[in-house]
Parts: sequence; C-alpha cells; structure tokens
Amino acid sequence: MAVINFKSIIVLGLFSCAALTVAQYNYGEVLEKSILFYEAQRQGRLPSSNRIPWRGDSFVNDKGQNGEDLSGGYFDAGDHVKFGFPFASAMTMLAWGMADFKAGYVKAGQWDQAKDALKWGLDYMIKSHPEPNVLYVQVGDGNRDHAYWGRPEDWPADDVRPALRATTSLPASEVAGEQAATMAAASEIYRAEGDAAFADTLLRHARELYTYATTNRGKYSDSFPEAAQFYNSYSGFGDELLWSAAWLYRVTNETNFQQDYERFYSEFSLDGRPVEASWDDKRAQAQVLLANVDRSAKYVEAARSFCDWIVDDAPKTPKGLVFISQWGSLRHASNVAFICLQAAEAGINAEKYRSFAKQQIDYALGSTGRSFVCGFGNNPPQRPHHRASSCPNQPAVCDWQAYNSPDPNPQVLTGALVGGPDQQDQYTDDRGNYVSNEIAIDYNAGFQGAVAAINQLN
Repeated sequence: MAVINFKSIIVLGLFSCAALTVAQYNYGEVLEKSILFYEAQRQGRLPSSNRIPWRGDSFVNDKGQNGEDLSGGYFDAGDHVKFGFPFASAMTMLAWGMADFKAGYVKAGQWDQAKDALKWGLDYMIKSHPEPNVLYVQVGDGNRDHAYWGRPEDWPADDVRPALRATTSLPASEVAGEQAATMAAASEIYRAEGDAAFADTLLRHARELYTYATTNRGKYSDSFPEAAQFYNSYSGFGDELLWSAAWLYRVTNETNFQQDYERFYSEFSLDGRPVEASWDDKRAQAQVLLANVDRSAKYVEAARSFCDWIVDDAPKTPKGLVFISQWGSLRHASNVAFICLQAAEAGINAEKYRSFAKQQIDYALGSTGRSFVCGFGNNPPQRPHHRASSCPNQPAVCDWQAYNSPDPNPQVLTGALVGGPDQQDQYTDDRGNYVSNEIAIDYNAGFQGAVAAINQLN
C-alpha cells in the first residue's frame, strides 16, 4: 500500500505538515457500526426506520413531575437509566466531532445517520428543559434499575420511573452548562445544514440553560444525592461554565460570552494541566476548544501542555495504550485521542498528535491482536456488560440467568467500545466484569469523533 501524504495546513500562523500512516482499518465501517451502537441504546417509541431487530419500544411512559413527556433519549450504559450528566457530555462530544470532522462522516456515507443519532439525543434534551429554570437531570432510579437484569421492553408499564427535576432551589450547574454546550454545538451543525428553525430552537435552549447554570450556581450532585451515587460531580461546575461559555462564543461570536469564559478561567483556576478528558472534567476540552476559537497564547499553551503530557509522559501499557484509568481504559484513551486531534486542528504539533491518536484508535480496533469493538475486526468482545444484548430472542425469558451464562451474548451489540484492558494489556471478555466490559454512550462519543477525524485524514 502506498504512503498517503496530506496537505500542509497553516493555522495560527504556524506551519504544520500533517501526515498519518496508511490506514490499517476500514474507519468508515467503524463509524457505521458506532452509530448502530447508539441506535441500540435508544429508548422511547422507536421509529419505523429502527435497524436493531432485537430492540423495541421501551419506557414510553417516562414523565416529569408535572406530567411532562420525558420519553426518548438514550440508555446510559448496559442499564436503563437516563443519567443526564454523562448523556449531555456524550452528545457534546458527538456534536463537536460532527461539526469539525464532517468530511470523515461524508466519506463513510454516514452523515445522515450521524445526524439522526445526534437528533435523537437533542429531541430528548428539548423535552427535559420544559421551562427556562427547570431541567430534568435524570430519569430512573439507579439502585432499582441495577437490581433488574432483563430487556428494557419488559420493564412493567405501570412502574413509572422517578424523574429528578432541577430548579432554582435545586440547582444543577454541571448538567445545565453541559447541555447548553451540546445545544450550542448542535445549532452550528443544523444551521450549516440549512435548518435555521431547528438551529434557532437549539440556541434558545442553550442560552436559557447557560443563564440558569450561571445565575443559579450549585453542584447537581449536592442537589440530588441519588445521582451522586453513580455520576458524582468531582470537578465541580466551573469547568462546565467555561465549556458552555466557550461554545456559545464560538457559535454566536458575542463578546459577553468571551468575557465570561475569561472570567471563569481565572475564577475557577482552570489553567492547570488536567489528567483526563471525561464526562466530569471538561478542562482539557475547554482549553483545546479555546485554543482554536480564542487563539490566545495561554489557551494554546494549555492545550499543548496537556497533549504533550498525554503523548510523551502519561502512563502507557507495554503495548502502547495511554493508561489514564482502569475503569474504561479505552474510553479515556479515545477521549484524549480525540482532544489531541482537535489540538492538531488548532495547529499545535499536528503530525505528532495525529500519529498518537491513530495509534490509540488502532489499538481499540485490533492492532495488538484483538478488537475491543463489538462486531468489528478480529476476535471482538462477545460478552459486553449489557442487559438487552444478553437476552435471547423474545418471547424467551431474560433474567439473571442470562447474566450468569458463560455463552456469548445472543445479540451482537454492534459498534460498542468496551471498557478495555488493564495496565498490563490484560483483558478478559467477561460479562460480569463491568470495569473491563461495561459499555456506555460516553465511551463511544470521543471514540467516534476520533474515528471520523482519522477517516477524514486518511
């Protein structure tokens, strides 16, 4: 195969010749399968275009405290809860990758499918924000849900799930700020697609949520301890305020948002080097976004410091996976790969960061001997920690016996990125090991964006 050369780019006055090694995998196929994973995670009333034969309508009676329709949205992971914080984070990452690496999706023939996946999340976000100062941040009880192993379609219809309602007296700055970022980023996509009405709707919600987040400050996990059991806000809400202000500035170019992100950057001491890019900690994401949007030296240097540390000094497994945390090791590696691909777009060490990102994504796809993406490549995972895919075809009963079965999952959870190996590259395909074999919508978000970028570059 011939070596592929890429166009040189000039960004921020810097010249960088970007080159990736020859593609080893069909990245377009990976994009297609990742989108199918999101379709398998849909809840609510499924469209006639549903492509997952073992999925059906579920939780169509989800309602808010005042009867609001809260059906739809995405299952968080292998369970059935709608956890609003990681959900919004995943949707922002998806939107960012779609906005900046559209050509990678178009090349794969997956642009319309990607828009469908994003809009499924956006439609639920609109439902979850029925008033300017009201936001539903969770639907479902994590403890009750985790005590159940079975199909989402089999959850009793009369068992209505609780919905956590954030207000001015029960603030949720992290979730509101993150959802504002999602909707601002998505508005850019739909405006470019010529759908000004939907873009305007998204931007209106983004502005309202931003105002709610910034004027009614408070940690959502303090307001809702039941959410903290599963997705605690460890980093606080300052990073989400910075992140949402940066997105709203990118989309609107309004100076008040620029003034806000400058203030938040200082107020919350967000100039330090993070050690991850996650659903909780948005410092790296915001620093890299501002390196591209603002272009001030302080943001460029912050982005460079993070990605240089990731590439050069962060812990690595013997086979080269950057190892940030054992819980979802591939999720963390994919996230930083995506963030550093975005730093490359800002003209920072483009060749170095792109080469690193491709190596990380190729690890997930099988470069060390096995794939970690269900339904793709050599020896992919067959037992992800996922209730619906562990169930046999209906009408067979599905319960904890399916969880305990040593057999592969009867349904292939196509496109799902599993948690991944430990620090010595050891991995066991075990449904019961939710550290290595959990799947989640936030796992695939940065991963999918990185795959789109690599597909665009190759």
